[in-house]
Amino acid sequence: MGKGDILVPGTANGASTLRRFPFAVAMILLVAFLLLVGCGGGGGGGGQGGGEDPIRIGVILPYSGVYAQLGQDITDGMNLYFEEQGMEIAGRSVELIQEDTEANPQVGVEAARTLIERDEVEIITGTVSSAVAYGVIDLISQDQIPFVISNATGNDVTRRGIPYVFRTSASSWQVSYPMGGWLVDNGVQNVYVSAPDYAAGQEQAGGFKEGLAAAGGNLVDEAYPPLGNSDYSTYLTNISQASPQAEWSFYAGTDAVSFVRQYAEAGLKESVPLYGSGYMVEADTIEGQGDAAVGIRTGLFYASGLDNPENTAFIENFQSQFDRDPSTYAVQGYDAAWLIGEALKATEGDTDPDALVEAMEGVEFQSPRGPLSLDENHNPIQNIYIREAREQNGRIENVVIDTIENVQDPGA
Repeated sequence: MGKGDILVPGTANGASTLRRFPFAVAMILLVAFLLLVGCGGGGGGGGQGGGEDPIRIGVILPYSGVYAQLGQDITDGMNLYFEEQGMEIAGRSVELIQEDTEANPQVGVEAARTLIERDEVEIITGTVSSAVAYGVIDLISQDQIPFVISNATGNDVTRRGIPYVFRTSASSWQVSYPMGGWLVDNGVQNVYVSAPDYAAGQEQAGGFKEGLAAAGGNLVDEAYPPLGNSDYSTYLTNISQASPQAEWSFYAGTDAVSFVRQYAEAGLKESVPLYGSGYMVEADTIEGQGDAAVGIRTGLFYASGLDNPENTAFIENFQSQFDRDPSTYAVQGYDAAWLIGEALKATEGDTDPDALVEAMEGVEFQSPRGPLSLDENHNPIQNIYIREAREQNGRIENVVIDTIENVQDPGA
Protein backbone atom coordinates (compact mmCIF):
# COMPACT_ATOMS: atom_id res chain seq x y z
CA MET A 1 0.00 0.00 0.00
CA GLY A 2 1.35 3.34 -0.98
CA LYS A 3 1.96 6.24 1.35
CA GLY A 4 -1.08 8.54 1.66
CA ASP A 5 -3.58 5.77 0.82
CA ILE A 6 -6.28 4.75 3.31
CA LEU A 7 -8.26 1.55 3.68
CA VAL A 8 -12.07 1.44 3.58
CA PRO A 9 -14.23 -1.66 4.05
CA GLY A 10 -16.15 -3.02 1.08
CA THR A 11 -17.43 -6.27 -0.40
CA ALA A 12 -16.47 -8.30 -3.42
CA ASN A 13 -18.19 -11.54 -4.39
CA GLY A 14 -19.79 -11.71 -0.96
CA ALA A 15 -16.48 -11.57 0.89
CA SER A 16 -14.99 -8.71 2.82
CA THR A 17 -12.16 -6.90 1.10
CA LEU A 18 -10.17 -3.71 1.37
CA ARG A 19 -10.14 -0.94 -1.22
CA ARG A 20 -7.53 1.76 -1.60
CA PHE A 21 -8.48 5.43 -1.90
CA PRO A 22 -6.07 8.31 -2.27
CA PHE A 23 -6.04 10.31 0.93
CA ALA A 24 -6.94 13.61 -0.80
CA VAL A 25 -10.03 12.10 -2.43
CA ALA A 26 -11.18 10.69 0.88
CA MET A 27 -10.83 14.07 2.57
CA ILE A 28 -12.88 15.77 -0.17
CA LEU A 29 -15.64 13.19 0.24
CA LEU A 30 -15.59 13.61 4.03
CA VAL A 31 -15.88 17.40 3.83
CA ALA A 32 -18.73 17.13 1.30
CA PHE A 33 -20.57 14.75 3.61
CA LEU A 34 -20.19 17.04 6.61
CA LEU A 35 -21.42 20.02 4.62
CA LEU A 36 -24.43 18.05 3.45
CA VAL A 37 -25.32 17.05 7.01
CA GLY A 38 -24.81 20.60 8.25
CA CYS A 39 -27.21 21.95 5.63
CA GLY A 40 -29.83 19.39 6.48
CA GLY A 41 -29.51 17.89 3.01
CA GLY A 42 -31.40 14.76 3.95
CA GLY A 43 -34.42 16.52 5.51
CA GLY A 44 -36.86 19.28 4.59
CA GLY A 45 -36.42 22.87 5.62
CA GLY A 46 -40.14 23.18 6.41
CA GLY A 47 -40.90 24.51 9.86
CA GLN A 48 -37.72 26.54 10.23
CA GLY A 49 -37.02 30.11 9.19
CA GLY A 50 -34.47 30.44 6.42
CA GLY A 51 -35.02 26.86 5.21
CA GLU A 52 -34.59 26.23 1.53
CA ASP A 53 -37.86 24.30 1.13
CA PRO A 54 -40.84 26.38 -0.02
CA ILE A 55 -43.65 27.25 2.37
CA ARG A 56 -46.43 24.97 1.17
CA ILE A 57 -49.91 26.47 1.48
CA GLY A 58 -52.88 24.27 0.58
CA VAL A 59 -55.80 26.03 -1.11
CA ILE A 60 -59.19 24.28 -1.06
CA LEU A 61 -61.78 26.17 -3.13
CA PRO A 62 -64.44 25.43 -5.75
CA TYR A 63 -63.03 25.77 -9.26
CA SER A 64 -66.05 24.15 -10.88
CA GLY A 65 -69.80 24.36 -10.32
CA VAL A 66 -72.04 27.18 -9.13
CA TYR A 67 -69.33 28.85 -7.02
CA ALA A 68 -66.39 28.49 -9.42
CA GLN A 69 -66.03 32.26 -9.93
CA LEU A 70 -65.93 32.79 -6.17
CA GLY A 71 -63.07 30.31 -5.90
CA GLN A 72 -61.17 32.04 -8.68
CA ASP A 73 -61.67 35.50 -7.16
CA ILE A 74 -60.39 34.33 -3.77
CA THR A 75 -57.39 32.65 -5.39
CA ASP A 76 -56.57 35.79 -7.39
CA GLY A 77 -56.75 37.88 -4.21
CA MET A 78 -54.30 35.54 -2.46
CA ASN A 79 -51.96 35.50 -5.44
CA LEU A 80 -51.99 39.31 -5.54
CA TYR A 81 -50.71 39.55 -1.96
CA PHE A 82 -47.97 36.95 -2.40
CA GLU A 83 -46.88 38.45 -5.72
CA GLU A 84 -46.54 41.80 -3.96
CA GLN A 85 -44.12 39.98 -1.65
CA GLY A 86 -42.19 38.52 -4.60
CA MET A 87 -43.66 35.06 -3.85
CA GLU A 88 -41.25 34.88 -0.92
CA ILE A 89 -41.67 35.32 2.83
CA ALA A 90 -38.75 35.52 5.27
CA GLY A 91 -36.34 34.16 2.68
CA ARG A 92 -38.51 31.17 1.78
CA SER A 93 -40.43 30.85 -1.47
CA VAL A 94 -44.20 30.42 -1.27
CA GLU A 95 -46.02 27.63 -3.08
CA LEU A 96 -49.84 27.59 -3.35
CA ILE A 97 -51.15 24.07 -4.01
CA GLN A 98 -54.77 24.13 -5.21
CA GLU A 99 -57.47 21.47 -4.90
CA ASP A 100 -61.04 21.76 -6.24
CA THR A 101 -63.70 21.16 -3.56
CA GLU A 102 -66.62 21.49 -6.02
CA ALA A 103 -68.40 23.04 -2.99
CA ASN A 104 -69.05 19.42 -1.96
CA PRO A 105 -68.26 18.46 1.66
CA GLN A 106 -67.09 14.93 0.80
CA VAL A 107 -64.86 16.17 -2.03
CA GLY A 108 -63.60 19.03 0.14
CA VAL A 109 -62.56 16.79 3.02
CA GLU A 110 -60.74 14.46 0.63
CA ALA A 111 -59.01 17.47 -0.96
CA ALA A 112 -57.80 18.63 2.46
CA ARG A 113 -56.63 15.12 3.31
CA THR A 114 -54.67 14.95 0.05
CA LEU A 115 -52.97 18.26 0.75
CA ILE A 116 -52.02 17.19 4.27
CA GLU A 117 -50.88 13.65 3.56
CA ARG A 118 -49.52 13.79 0.01
CA ASP A 119 -48.37 17.39 -0.34
CA GLU A 120 -47.42 17.90 3.32
CA VAL A 121 -48.79 21.45 3.37
CA GLU A 122 -48.06 23.55 6.43
CA ILE A 123 -51.10 25.83 6.22
CA ILE A 124 -54.55 25.37 4.67
CA THR A 125 -56.82 28.16 3.43
CA GLY A 126 -60.03 28.47 1.48
CA THR A 127 -63.51 26.90 1.48
CA VAL A 128 -66.46 28.78 0.05
CA SER A 129 -69.09 26.36 1.34
CA SER A 130 -69.72 26.31 5.09
CA ALA A 131 -70.53 22.60 4.82
CA VAL A 132 -67.04 21.99 3.43
CA ALA A 133 -65.49 24.07 6.22
CA TYR A 134 -67.32 22.06 8.90
CA GLY A 135 -66.12 18.84 7.29
CA VAL A 136 -62.49 19.97 7.19
CA ILE A 137 -62.29 21.21 10.78
CA ASP A 138 -61.95 17.72 12.30
CA LEU A 139 -58.90 17.05 10.12
CA ILE A 140 -57.44 20.41 11.09
CA SER A 141 -57.89 19.70 14.80
CA GLN A 142 -56.38 16.24 14.46
CA ASP A 143 -53.33 17.33 12.46
CA GLN A 144 -52.95 20.74 14.14
CA ILE A 145 -52.52 22.70 10.92
CA PRO A 146 -53.51 26.38 10.82
CA PHE A 147 -56.70 26.79 8.76
CA VAL A 148 -57.52 30.29 7.45
CA ILE A 149 -61.08 30.43 6.13
CA SER A 150 -61.40 32.91 3.29
CA ASN A 151 -65.15 32.75 2.72
CA ALA A 152 -67.31 30.17 4.52
CA THR A 153 -69.63 32.04 6.89
CA GLY A 154 -70.88 29.17 9.05
CA ASN A 155 -71.40 30.59 12.53
CA ASP A 156 -70.05 27.60 14.42
CA VAL A 157 -66.81 27.48 12.43
CA THR A 158 -65.25 30.04 14.77
CA ARG A 159 -67.65 29.78 17.69
CA ARG A 160 -66.16 26.38 18.54
CA GLY A 161 -63.00 28.21 19.60
CA ILE A 162 -60.61 25.81 17.88
CA PRO A 163 -57.17 27.45 18.20
CA TYR A 164 -55.98 26.52 14.69
CA VAL A 165 -59.05 28.00 12.90
CA PHE A 166 -59.09 31.62 11.69
CA ARG A 167 -61.49 33.49 9.40
CA THR A 168 -61.07 36.56 7.20
CA SER A 169 -64.64 36.78 5.86
CA ALA A 170 -67.43 36.95 8.44
CA SER A 171 -69.95 34.80 10.26
CA SER A 172 -73.42 34.49 8.73
CA TRP A 173 -74.90 36.24 11.76
CA GLN A 174 -72.42 39.11 11.49
CA VAL A 175 -73.41 39.91 7.90
CA SER A 176 -77.18 39.45 8.17
CA TYR A 177 -78.23 40.37 11.72
CA PRO A 178 -77.49 44.12 11.50
CA MET A 179 -79.73 44.64 8.47
CA GLY A 180 -82.80 43.33 10.28
CA GLY A 181 -82.59 46.21 12.75
CA TRP A 182 -81.57 48.67 10.03
CA LEU A 183 -84.73 47.95 8.01
CA VAL A 184 -87.00 48.45 11.03
CA ASP A 185 -85.19 51.70 11.87
CA ASN A 186 -85.91 52.83 8.33
CA GLY A 187 -89.64 52.08 8.42
CA VAL A 188 -89.75 48.55 7.02
CA GLN A 189 -91.60 46.22 9.40
CA ASN A 190 -93.01 43.33 7.36
CA VAL A 191 -90.48 41.28 5.41
CA TYR A 192 -90.49 38.11 3.30
CA VAL A 193 -87.25 36.06 3.47
CA SER A 194 -85.72 33.65 0.97
CA ALA A 195 -82.37 31.85 0.66
CA PRO A 196 -81.03 28.61 -0.83
CA ASP A 197 -81.61 25.49 1.23
CA TYR A 198 -78.14 24.71 2.56
CA ALA A 199 -76.07 25.60 5.62
CA ALA A 200 -75.04 29.15 4.68
CA GLY A 201 -78.49 30.01 3.33
CA GLN A 202 -80.24 28.85 6.49
CA GLU A 203 -77.75 30.64 8.74
CA GLN A 204 -77.80 33.92 6.81
CA ALA A 205 -81.59 33.93 6.85
CA GLY A 206 -81.57 32.99 10.54
CA GLY A 207 -79.33 35.93 11.44
CA PHE A 208 -81.50 38.37 9.54
CA LYS A 209 -84.70 37.04 11.13
CA GLU A 210 -83.12 37.33 14.58
CA GLY A 211 -82.17 40.96 13.94
CA LEU A 212 -85.60 41.73 12.49
CA ALA A 213 -87.42 40.23 15.48
CA ALA A 214 -85.13 41.93 18.01
CA ALA A 215 -85.99 45.30 16.46
CA GLY A 216 -89.74 44.63 16.47
CA GLY A 217 -90.16 43.64 12.83
CA ASN A 218 -92.37 40.89 11.44
CA LEU A 219 -91.52 37.87 9.28
CA VAL A 220 -94.33 37.57 6.70
CA ASP A 221 -93.16 34.23 5.27
CA GLU A 222 -90.01 32.46 4.09
CA ALA A 223 -88.86 30.16 1.29
CA TYR A 224 -85.76 28.03 0.69
CA PRO A 225 -85.23 26.96 -2.94
CA PRO A 226 -82.59 24.30 -3.62
CA LEU A 227 -79.00 25.40 -4.22
CA GLY A 228 -78.36 25.76 -7.95
CA ASN A 229 -82.02 26.43 -8.74
CA SER A 230 -82.73 27.94 -12.17
CA ASP A 231 -86.46 28.74 -12.01
CA TYR A 232 -87.75 30.93 -9.18
CA SER A 233 -91.20 31.61 -10.66
CA THR A 234 -93.13 29.70 -7.99
CA TYR A 235 -91.29 31.46 -5.17
CA LEU A 236 -91.76 34.86 -6.80
CA THR A 237 -95.48 34.26 -7.11
CA ASN A 238 -95.66 33.42 -3.43
CA ILE A 239 -93.77 36.62 -2.54
CA SER A 240 -96.15 38.71 -4.62
CA GLN A 241 -99.22 37.11 -3.04
CA ALA A 242 -97.86 37.65 0.49
CA SER A 243 -97.67 41.44 -0.13
CA PRO A 244 -94.76 42.22 2.22
CA GLN A 245 -93.20 45.67 2.54
CA ALA A 246 -89.90 44.25 1.39
CA GLU A 247 -88.08 41.04 0.50
CA TRP A 248 -84.70 40.08 1.99
CA SER A 249 -82.58 37.37 0.39
CA PHE A 250 -79.23 35.67 0.51
CA TYR A 251 -77.99 34.23 -2.78
CA ALA A 252 -74.51 34.09 -4.28
CA GLY A 253 -72.79 33.21 -7.55
CA THR A 254 -74.98 32.11 -10.44
CA ASP A 255 -77.94 31.68 -8.07
CA ALA A 256 -77.78 35.41 -7.31
CA VAL A 257 -77.73 36.28 -11.01
CA SER A 258 -80.79 34.12 -11.74
CA PHE A 259 -82.81 35.27 -8.72
CA VAL A 260 -82.20 39.00 -9.17
CA ARG A 261 -82.94 38.91 -12.90
CA GLN A 262 -86.12 36.90 -12.44
CA TYR A 263 -87.21 39.13 -9.55
CA ALA A 264 -87.01 42.18 -11.82
CA GLU A 265 -88.63 40.38 -14.78
CA ALA A 266 -91.59 39.45 -12.55
CA GLY A 267 -92.17 43.17 -11.87
CA LEU A 268 -91.59 42.84 -8.14
CA LYS A 269 -88.87 45.47 -7.76
CA GLU A 270 -91.41 48.31 -7.92
CA SER A 271 -93.96 46.81 -5.52
CA VAL A 272 -91.69 44.87 -3.13
CA PRO A 273 -88.20 46.45 -2.78
CA LEU A 274 -85.42 43.86 -2.68
CA TYR A 275 -82.82 43.85 0.11
CA GLY A 276 -80.25 41.24 0.99
CA SER A 277 -76.88 40.00 2.09
CA GLY A 278 -74.14 41.76 0.16
CA TYR A 279 -73.02 38.55 -1.56
CA MET A 280 -76.19 38.79 -3.67
CA VAL A 281 -75.10 41.94 -5.54
CA GLU A 282 -71.34 41.92 -6.00
CA ALA A 283 -68.68 42.45 -8.64
CA ASP A 284 -68.94 38.79 -9.68
CA THR A 285 -72.73 39.01 -10.23
CA ILE A 286 -73.47 42.59 -11.34
CA GLU A 287 -72.44 42.10 -14.96
CA GLY A 288 -74.88 39.19 -15.30
CA GLN A 289 -77.63 41.00 -13.40
CA GLY A 290 -77.35 44.24 -15.35
CA ASP A 291 -80.05 46.86 -14.69
CA ALA A 292 -81.94 44.34 -12.54
CA ALA A 293 -79.40 45.03 -9.77
CA VAL A 294 -79.97 48.80 -9.70
CA GLY A 295 -81.64 50.00 -6.52
CA ILE A 296 -81.06 46.83 -4.50
CA ARG A 297 -79.73 47.51 -1.00
CA THR A 298 -77.46 44.99 0.68
CA GLY A 299 -75.30 44.70 3.78
CA LEU A 300 -71.67 43.58 3.74
CA PHE A 301 -68.23 44.38 5.15
CA TYR A 302 -66.84 45.73 1.88
CA ALA A 303 -67.79 48.08 -0.94
CA SER A 304 -65.61 49.00 -3.89
CA GLY A 305 -66.15 52.71 -3.28
CA LEU A 306 -64.60 52.73 0.21
CA ASP A 307 -62.22 55.66 0.47
CA ASN A 308 -59.03 54.48 2.13
CA PRO A 309 -55.44 54.10 0.84
CA GLU A 310 -55.45 50.32 1.15
CA ASN A 311 -58.59 49.96 -0.97
CA THR A 312 -57.34 52.38 -3.62
CA ALA A 313 -54.06 50.48 -3.98
CA PHE A 314 -55.79 47.10 -3.87
CA ILE A 315 -58.22 47.96 -6.67
CA GLU A 316 -55.49 49.46 -8.88
CA ASN A 317 -53.17 46.47 -8.40
CA PHE A 318 -55.94 43.92 -8.92
CA GLN A 319 -57.20 45.60 -12.09
CA SER A 320 -53.65 45.81 -13.43
CA GLN A 321 -52.94 42.16 -12.69
CA PHE A 322 -56.24 40.54 -13.71
CA ASP A 323 -57.90 43.11 -16.01
CA ARG A 324 -61.18 43.14 -14.07
CA ASP A 325 -62.67 44.70 -10.94
CA PRO A 326 -62.07 42.89 -7.65
CA SER A 327 -65.03 41.47 -5.75
CA THR A 328 -65.54 41.06 -2.02
CA TYR A 329 -64.29 37.49 -2.48
CA ALA A 330 -61.00 38.82 -3.84
CA VAL A 331 -60.70 41.04 -0.74
CA GLN A 332 -61.30 38.00 1.48
CA GLY A 333 -58.58 36.09 -0.35
CA TYR A 334 -56.19 39.03 -0.11
CA ASP A 335 -56.81 39.37 3.63
CA ALA A 336 -56.40 35.60 4.15
CA ALA A 337 -53.01 35.81 2.44
CA TRP A 338 -52.19 38.95 4.46
CA LEU A 339 -52.90 37.10 7.72
CA ILE A 340 -50.74 34.15 6.66
CA GLY A 341 -47.93 36.26 5.21
CA GLU A 342 -47.65 38.73 8.08
CA ALA A 343 -47.66 35.86 10.59
CA LEU A 344 -44.85 34.14 8.67
CA LYS A 345 -42.87 37.37 8.74
CA ALA A 346 -43.32 37.48 12.52
CA THR A 347 -42.06 33.89 12.90
CA GLU A 348 -39.22 34.54 10.42
CA GLY A 349 -40.53 31.76 8.21
CA ASP A 350 -41.01 29.21 10.98
CA THR A 351 -44.14 27.17 10.18
CA ASP A 352 -44.46 25.49 13.56
CA PRO A 353 -48.28 25.43 14.05
CA ASP A 354 -48.31 26.87 17.55
CA ALA A 355 -45.88 29.62 16.61
CA LEU A 356 -48.04 30.51 13.61
CA VAL A 357 -51.24 30.59 15.69
CA GLU A 358 -49.62 32.96 18.18
CA ALA A 359 -48.35 35.16 15.37
CA MET A 360 -51.72 35.24 13.59
CA GLU A 361 -53.41 36.37 16.77
CA GLY A 362 -51.08 39.38 16.79
CA VAL A 363 -51.40 40.42 13.13
CA GLU A 364 -52.44 44.04 12.59
CA PHE A 365 -54.54 44.30 9.46
CA GLN A 366 -54.37 46.99 6.82
CA SER A 367 -57.43 45.86 4.89
CA PRO A 368 -59.17 47.36 1.85
CA ARG A 369 -62.42 46.90 3.82
CA GLY A 370 -61.36 49.38 6.51
CA PRO A 371 -60.95 48.65 10.23
CA LEU A 372 -60.46 44.96 10.96
CA SER A 373 -59.28 42.97 13.97
CA LEU A 374 -59.81 39.43 15.26
CA ASP A 375 -61.88 38.51 18.31
CA GLU A 376 -60.97 35.78 20.80
CA ASN A 377 -62.47 33.15 18.48
CA HIS A 378 -60.39 34.40 15.52
CA ASN A 379 -63.44 35.89 13.75
CA PRO A 380 -63.18 39.44 12.33
CA ILE A 381 -64.55 42.48 14.13
CA GLN A 382 -65.49 44.86 11.31
CA ASN A 383 -67.87 47.43 9.90
CA ILE A 384 -70.99 46.33 8.02
CA TYR A 385 -71.81 48.73 5.20
CA ILE A 386 -75.31 49.25 3.84
CA ARG A 387 -74.82 49.61 0.08
CA GLU A 388 -77.12 50.57 -2.76
CA ALA A 389 -76.41 49.43 -6.32
CA ARG A 390 -76.37 52.53 -8.51
CA GLU A 391 -75.49 53.26 -12.10
CA GLN A 392 -72.62 55.72 -12.14
CA ASN A 393 -69.39 56.29 -14.04
CA GLY A 394 -70.80 54.19 -16.85
CA ARG A 395 -71.30 51.09 -14.74
CA ILE A 396 -73.24 49.70 -11.77
CA GLU A 397 -71.49 50.04 -8.41
CA ASN A 398 -72.36 49.50 -4.77
CA VAL A 399 -72.46 52.88 -3.02
CA VAL A 400 -72.25 53.03 0.78
CA ILE A 401 -75.31 54.75 2.23
CA ASP A 402 -74.83 53.85 5.90
CA THR A 403 -72.27 52.20 8.19
CA ILE A 404 -72.84 49.96 11.21
CA GLU A 405 -69.51 50.08 13.01
CA ASN A 406 -67.45 47.36 14.70
CA VAL A 407 -69.90 44.48 14.40
CA GLN A 408 -68.73 41.46 16.40
CA ASP A 409 -70.12 37.94 16.28
CA PRO A 410 -71.71 37.08 19.66
CA GLY A 411 -69.68 33.87 19.92
CA ALA A 412 -70.82 30.60 21.44
